[in-house]
Amino acid sequence: MAKRTILFIHGLWIHASSWAEWMKFFNDNGYETLNPGWPGDLPTVAECRNNPGSIANKGVKEIAGQYQKIAAGLAELPIIIGHSFGGLLTQILMGRGAGAAGIAIDPAPMKGVWQLPFSALKASFPVLGNPFNLKKAVSLTFDQFRYGFANAIPEDEGKEIFDKWTIPAPARPLFQAATASFAGTETQVNTSNTTRGPVLITGGGKDHIAPPVLGKASQKKYNSIVVTDFQLFPDRGHSLILDHGWKDVAAFSLEWLRKNGF
Repeated sequence: MAKRTILFIHGLWIHASSWAEWMKFFNDNGYETLNPGWPGDLPTVAECRNNPGSIANKGVKEIAGQYQKIAAGLAELPIIIGHSFGGLLTQILMGRGAGAAGIAIDPAPMKGVWQLPFSALKASFPVLGNPFNLKKAVSLTFDQFRYGFANAIPEDEGKEIFDKWTIPAPARPLFQAATASFAGTETQVNTSNTTRGPVLITGGGKDHIAPPVLGKASQKKYNSIVVTDFQLFPDRGHSLILDHGWKDVAAFSLEWLRKNGF
């Protein structure tokens, strides 16, 4: 029996190589894995930090289009797992029928999710606070990363993750998500597609960037005849795929995939 392929999609400010432990975990459990970067991403964290212009001004349409082409080039539809903005991209691709199953881990909100928790606004302010950032790539300071990603873990662990994985991120996708309620369709998900595969959305109870109210609101947008599950990880922040508890999330994801026939 051929191994099913998992396509991993990273989010803003985190390099694609951060999926290494997840890839090994799923390889050990019988899956093939891929972790391509966003358009303009360079092979290493250091290269991305030294060349922020390579990722600047890339928008959701271009990023989603690249992953859709990768998925279409595989022998069969992949499982798609994405974190943060990668979780929104996962849902966009699932709505297009580009994946066999999708797991959106603490995803950014899709168009039509109007809730705007204060913590999400504060975590996004380093980008959205300056409209001239639109065409730029923006890096986070450690204090900003600590608030947005690492608020639920010890500071030294947060610093280790920050030093190891963070990169500049294009500001354009964040502006597109922030203005989606009244302009643009870039972050729109085809939630009425009843031929798509199952989708799991997760939320971390202490997540500042993507509080669980956003994931729950996204779940409610979907047609109920297709599997769309929500799982809360009560004590976890936005770093939940990277920190000491990552394997709990990975193991739940594996269990959910197997329950749904993958």
